[in-house]
Amino acid sequence: MRAETRHQLKQDRFSRATIDVAEKTVHWTVEHQSKLIVGAVILLVLVAALLGGWYYINQQDEKASVELSQAVRTLDTAVRPAGMPAQPDEPSFASTKERATAAHKQFQEIASKYPHTRSGEIARYFLGLLHCSSATMPQQSASSRILLIPTTKILPRSPNSR
Repeated sequence: MRAETRHQLKQDRFSRATIDVAEKTVHWTVEHQSKLIVGAVILLVLVAALLGGWYYINQQDEKASVELSQAVRTLDTAVRPAGMPAQPDEPSFASTKERATAAHKQFQEIASKYPHTRSGEIARYFLGLLHCSSATMPQQSASSRILLIPTTKILPRSPNSR
């Protein structure tokens, strides 16, 4: 009975079909070997480019984040009372206008240097806040007005919403 079972296994349709498919796959792979190698190289180059781009954007975002924190600290710096001299160990500004101008320059630099980062978007937000809160800010140039345009659309409320 053992010999009969072995013979049936050798002649089994499933095993013949599986072996046939494997042979065809090997034959197709050998015929298209150069195309497969070119495709694999292209795929590796694309993956490397995507990883490189992701790494670059993360590095830019980290730099922008550091500069943004410095600009926010400038915006939060104390304004010293009139007539009081500046302390060398404590940063301060003589007026809120001077502080706003210094912060505006820093936020403007971040927004222009890192436009496609989250920190760049936040810098544009702070520029908008500074622009709205200070009527004494110098007239904005056309390029800085472009930076103040929001990046997300605000949809109008429907009459039925509250």
